[in-house]
Parts: sequence; C-alpha cells; structure tokens
Amino acid sequence: MNFIKHGLLSLWAKKGRTLLLCAVFSAILIFVLAGLTIKSAAEKATENAQNSLGATVTLAASREAIFGGGQNDTSTSDSSSTDSTSERREFTSTPVKVSDAEKIAALDNVKSYVLVTSGTATAGDGIEPITSSDTTSSLSTADSSQQGPGGMGGGMGGNMQTGDFTITGVSSSANYSSFSDGTATLEDGEALTADDAGTNNVLIEETLAESNGLSVGDTFKLTDSDGENEVTVTVKGIYSTTESASGIAAQVSMLNPVNTIYSYYTLANTLSGNTDEDTVDSAIYTLSEPSKVTAFTKAAEKVIDTDTYDLTTDDQLYQSMITPLENVSSFAKNIVILVAVAGIIILTLIVMLMIRERRYEIGVLLSMGESRAKMIFQFFTEMFVTMLIALVIATFTGNIVGNVVGNQLLSQETTTSQTDTQTQQGANNQQGNQNGGPGGGGQMGGFNTAVQGSTEIDDLNITVQPKEVAILAGLGLVISFFSILLSSFGILRLNPKKILIG
Repeated sequence: MNFIKHGLLSLWAKKGRTLLLCAVFSAILIFVLAGLTIKSAAEKATENAQNSLGATVTLAASREAIFGGGQNDTSTSDSSSTDSTSERREFTSTPVKVSDAEKIAALDNVKSYVLVTSGTATAGDGIEPITSSDTTSSLSTADSSQQGPGGMGGGMGGNMQTGDFTITGVSSSANYSSFSDGTATLEDGEALTADDAGTNNVLIEETLAESNGLSVGDTFKLTDSDGENEVTVTVKGIYSTTESASGIAAQVSMLNPVNTIYSYYTLANTLSGNTDEDTVDSAIYTLSEPSKVTAFTKAAEKVIDTDTYDLTTDDQLYQSMITPLENVSSFAKNIVILVAVAGIIILTLIVMLMIRERRYEIGVLLSMGESRAKMIFQFFTEMFVTMLIALVIATFTGNIVGNVVGNQLLSQETTTSQTDTQTQQGANNQQGNQNGGPGGGGQMGGFNTAVQGSTEIDDLNITVQPKEVAILAGLGLVISFFSILLSSFGILRLNPKKILIG
C-alpha cells in the first residue's frame, strides 16, 4: 500500500476532520511562533539598549583603603556618674595613580577613557558665582558652609571643602560623561585635551560667562580650597548645560550646575591642595563592546592592586531599561514550552479519537497484510500535511499576534518596573534624609534624573524571520511525531479479527 497516497486521499475525503486538524494545529503554531518572535525581539532590543547606552567602568580607591587606612584616636572623658571611652576613626581618600589608570586604558575593549579630579574653589577677581538672588551671594556662601559636604554626594573625591564653584578636572572634556551624553555642549572655544596638561585653561558655563562679561581668552582668578593661594585661569571655552538647579542646589552656589568649571585635572589637583599631579580621584573607561564588561573587569583587576582600588560598572540605567525586556523574554520562552506541550497533548487526543473512528478501516488494512508501521506512517503523513498548511497560516498571522501580545506584555512589565523603581527611590531618598539631610537625597537625585530622562523601550520590533520559521517547522515536526507516537500504542494493540467481528 502506498501509505502517502492513502493518507492524502483520507485527508481529502474527510474535509471536516482535516479542517479541524488544520485549525487546531494552526492555533498551536501561531502561539508558538508568537512566543519565538517576542523572545527574539526582546533579546534584540536588549542588545541594542546595551550598545546605545554603552558601559562604563570606574577605577577609584576601594572602600577598605579609605576606611581601613585611617587611625583610631581614643579619648577618655570623666563625668560625675561614669567614665566613657569613645573611639573615633579618621580616614582619607586614596588617590588613583595615573600610571595605574593608564595600564587599564591599554587593555582591549577600551573605546575612550577620562581621568577625573573634583574639588571646589572660591571666586577671586573677575568673577562672581551665580546665586539664587543677585543680592544674596554672601548668604549663599554661608548656606553652603552650613549644609556641609553632604550635598555634593560622592563627587568631591575626599575634598571636604566648600566654595563658590565646583571644579571638575578632566583629561579630556569630550570624553567626560556630561559632554559625551549631551548634557553639556561646547558653544564657543575649544575643548580640554591632553595639550592642556599643566595649564590653567578652563571651560565655564555660558550663563556664568554672560553674568560676568567673560568670553574666550579672558582671565579671572580663583582661590584654592584652603583660601591661601590664588590662581589666574584662562577661559578656553564656553559651554551650555541642560541641567538646572532645584532644591538645595538653588541655594548653594557650588551645587548650581552653572557654577561648574571644567579644567585639566592638574589644575583641579592644585586647587584641591593635592601636590601630586600624577594622581586623580578616579578614572572612567567607556567600553567599545558593552556586552564584554565582565571580561574587561576581570582583565583590569589583574593589572592593579585590588586591595587599593575598586572597579565598579555603571549599569543601573541599563538594568532599569532591560528588566521589562528580560521578563518579557522569559515569559515568551514559557509560552513556547507550554503551548508545545499542550499541543502534543491536544493533538494526541484528537488522533486517538481519529483512530477510534477509523477502527474498521484499520482492521481491513491489517487483515489484508498491511504492517502496523505503515498504518502509523499513514497517520504521520496526514499530520505532516496538516502541519505544513498550519505552518503557512502561522507564518502570515503569527507576526500580528506576536506584536499585539508582545507589546501588551512589555507595557505591563514596564509599568510594574517603574512602580518598583519609584518605590525603591522613595525608600532611598527617605533613608538619605535620615542619614544626613540633603546629602543622601542629593546623591540619589542624579540617578533619579538619569532614569527619568532616559528613553524607555516601550515598543518591540516584532517581525517573523526565516530563523523563527525554521525553528517553528522543527517544533511542528516534534509535536507531530510525539502526538502520533503516543497515539500509535492503540494501533499496535489492535487485532484485525476482533476489529472485524466486533
């Protein structure tokens, strides 16, 4: 018997049953394909997000070096009731040697890097800071002293002085995050480069420049953090910033973004009282392949003293963006597995009903000498042809279902992620206020702004690719094979004589 021909004739003769099989198989494959395309789109979006956001690794003094390197001072105080002993630990920040930072910069996968030193300076001749009021400059400076260094978060690099301006020393202004991410834009003059090492060239914000009548090439004076030495600086460039002052930053002049002055890190070291010009507060590396950040970190740890330095990766924003995508991808994977298993079960039951319906046909063929294997292959042929029809239907309709289901899932996951993030931020801000007033909240504020200002992934580009169709065809064959295999046990037990007599 030609079981292929017989199977095709059976499908044609039983059109209603064939349509039922096609409908069921199409529904199964449509949802399997939807799961595959959603998973593929989520993975692609995750990769694109990582490449667009990039990855940075920061080299700085380790926490152990900062807190473990201090000395313990013990003092005893007498009182009328009891003697008490208090222990105080002093700590100082360990600077990063430029030579160590350059060792990491020489590794593979470094797209660019920047050496950073932060400090403060007080206005001298030729410049006044921007304050909340034209008549309260001195009041702002006093407020700055009252608020203390907490408002600066972690950006002061161990320098606990306050002043009128924040001095950010960099080895290249173009590679510094504020300029590379578009927050700050050079409007006039030239950027800071390695040629500015050892010079007093600076970049100032355009509002500060206009307020003081300064332009490129002009000079003004700044007093260092100790208030002892005065340095004459030259305006090399004027930049604009999209940052704005709010809350305490509007009251404290040095926290106001327009009062940030950029210089080469050697000048920042001088204004911070650091006599060693070959050290910086930190080094920030931008990677050319963000997906290899873990491998880069391991390689970097081999060329530095890990007891002295820490390497940290800045991926908070990236993680906040991809968490919904990872959840959607995981859910899509579960859809594929569950629908495939359910498909096997459903089709097995349908084939078993078909076998029961066709018992007499099977009995006649078996009595004529046909093997049970050919009978099984006939049913597999019928299922295979049904699968091909369902595969075509799923290929043209799975994309529509995938887009609807995928974007709905992403929308729900994004909403959930935003709620969780806001809850966490609120808890962090509350903790920050309890642990130091504006310092704790101010430190979190930068990240909150970054998250709020980031572009959320709210749409998946779900398209059916040949790879997904090939995988779907393979899964269709697996579903067909197992459904026939499980149903064939009934055929193997059939006795032709009993079937015909019964």
